[in-house]
Amino acid sequence: MRRYVPAPLAPSSWTSRSGALGLTILAHILLVLLLLMLAPPDAFRRAEPDPLKTFNVAPVGAKAAPERRAASRRRAATAPAKPPVVPPLPIAARTIPLIPGLENFDLRNVHSEVAQADAGSSTGRDSKAAYGPGEGPGGARLYNAEWYREPTDAELATYLPERRQPGWGMIACQTVERFHVDNCRALGDDPPGSGLAQAIRKAAWQFLVRPPRIDGKPIIGAWVRIRIEITPAGARAGAP
Repeated sequence: MRRYVPAPLAPSSWTSRSGALGLTILAHILLVLLLLMLAPPDAFRRAEPDPLKTFNVAPVGAKAAPERRAASRRRAATAPAKPPVVPPLPIAARTIPLIPGLENFDLRNVHSEVAQADAGSSTGRDSKAAYGPGEGPGGARLYNAEWYREPTDAELATYLPERRQPGWGMIACQTVERFHVDNCRALGDDPPGSGLAQAIRKAAWQFLVRPPRIDGKPIIGAWVRIRIEITPAGARAGAP
């Protein structure tokens, strides 16, 4: 059997093959350089390990309490100082000099004397001419009225009849505080039916009468008899 022996290559073939191989190697080198130029430099650096992180595992309250205390101290340091409290000065006692001769003066005695004078009492004197039981309303004792201030014509004119004639009217009233009278009743008039007693009864809210006195003491609530006389010159308080 006949063996095949390849024929030796010609010199021109080696030249062409070596040139192609060089171009291929040069192309790979250029490609690697291009990749190095396009890739960021940090990509080839060695990654450094992250720094060690620490954290506190203490309870929240244990950390917050010092912070609150520190914040309170800061606020106290920056807060304006309160002005000091100055106690009030003691008030010195003042001595008012008395008028000579008034060392034993008592104002209550003055009020008592004025009240007695207003009530018309003097040295324990009783009221004049008392009328026995049965003549006043409900059988009460009836006393003569003693005027504290007599009524004026203007106070009576509003209530008297327009066509009035001379005469008189009589009423009975119960004394109240401040010399006034209340619960007045008509007792009679003259001429009869003239309406003078009713007119005087309506005007009696203006009357000021001293209350009757017994043993020198005014009796509030006692009944008094009031008589008003009508004359051509005007009205006047008459004797009961």
